[in-house]
Amino acid sequence: MTDIHPSAIIEDGAVIGAGCKIGPFCHVGPEVVLAEGVHLQSHVVVAGDTHIGADTVVFPFAVLGAIPQDLKFAGEKTSLRIGARNRIREHVTMNTGTAGGHGVTRVGDDGLFMAGCHIAHDCIIGDRVVVVNQSAVAGHCHVEDDVIIGGLSGIHQWVRIGQGAIIGALSMVAHDVIPHGLVAGQRAQLEGLNLVGLKRRGTAREDIHALRHAFEALRHGDGSFHDRARAIGESSDSAYVQQMVAFIMGDSDRQFLTPAP
Repeated sequence: MTDIHPSAIIEDGAVIGAGCKIGPFCHVGPEVVLAEGVHLQSHVVVAGDTHIGADTVVFPFAVLGAIPQDLKFAGEKTSLRIGARNRIREHVTMNTGTAGGHGVTRVGDDGLFMAGCHIAHDCIIGDRVVVVNQSAVAGHCHVEDDVIIGGLSGIHQWVRIGQGAIIGALSMVAHDVIPHGLVAGQRAQLEGLNLVGLKRRGTAREDIHALRHAFEALRHGDGSFHDRARAIGESSDSAYVQQMVAFIMGDSDRQFLTPAP
């Protein structure tokens, strides 16, 4: 039930699911597991301890599961786990984890990874994430569901990007981004909320109003950024606002992008 081109190399030990299609000059390593319906178009390299979820399509010259680009990596056993129904375009690279991180790089379901983008070691990427052409997500980053990262952008290592946020093209993001935030700029700034994304996902009007009110309180409230977030959480019963507050109060190795006064 599989379609494997004669020029493809499938090493002993690889597990190929039913209905997989592996095109010309692909190379699949001995620890790779492809779930049912995976399509490697041509010249794709899948290496290391890498699992790819059902119905994912990988375009030519992508390299998935190569060792991390980390000088501290010493050949330890690490892995890459990619979810279902992803579209991984030309020249995309995704690396395995490191012992200094989670030991595993994780990519969720239904993502679109456009040509030339990079997902580094130990990243956790959520569902329905879009990473646009030539953008790079550095090691140990956590990108939550429904995030869009614009083209030619860079995400600094250890950064967290909250659910539903959007990063404008040509941005360098060095600090955490709140859920549903809108970020842009060469040295990225938090410019507002991703209102277009919220509306497209059918967010109730009252929740959008609550988020806008919370954002203004973060911008103009008293005390530190965390003090403002704590006060907002005590005064709002919106699930969206509570999500934002929980994200701000969560553990992080980075500071936050904060609203300009």
